[in-house]
Amino acid sequence: MATLEELYETYFRDVFLYLKALTGQEHLAQDLTSETFLKAMGSLDQFRGNCDVRVWLCQIAKNAYYSHLRRTRREVLGQTPPEEAAPLDVEQAFLSQEASMKLYELLHQLPEPYKEVFTLRVLGELSFRQIGQVFGRTENWACVTYHRAKNKIKEEMEGF
Repeated sequence: MATLEELYETYFRDVFLYLKALTGQEHLAQDLTSETFLKAMGSLDQFRGNCDVRVWLCQIAKNAYYSHLRRTRREVLGQTPPEEAAPLDVEQAFLSQEASMKLYELLHQLPEPYKEVFTLRVLGELSFRQIGQVFGRTENWACVTYHRAKNKIKEEMEGF
């Protein structure tokens, strides 16, 4: 097993890009990437090697992001939001935000393995070969599963 320093040097960019895609915020992605590697350091001895290290790190990153969302939600629930300037195009901002929420809802509703394969491909930026290895399947299976997931999402978003 590689040292944490080797893992950091090898996978920092992958984990950062994955978190940046999840959060949409570079600064938050940097913070969560650091948190991810700190958590990985604490559980490096628990890594069994039954999946790609990148997948393991992205799973830790995803959990760190979800923890951040829960913390943020708790902080915001008891407070009134600060006054903000209204966006120039409120309707467009609402539609964009609404479309994003619809996309996240559709992704969440996808059955397994479609949801995980789609997430690993789009957010984790894994190759079809790597995804196939994670599931113990072929590269072709991963490709077909990804395209089916993408088509399901497209079909649902067409009427939106």
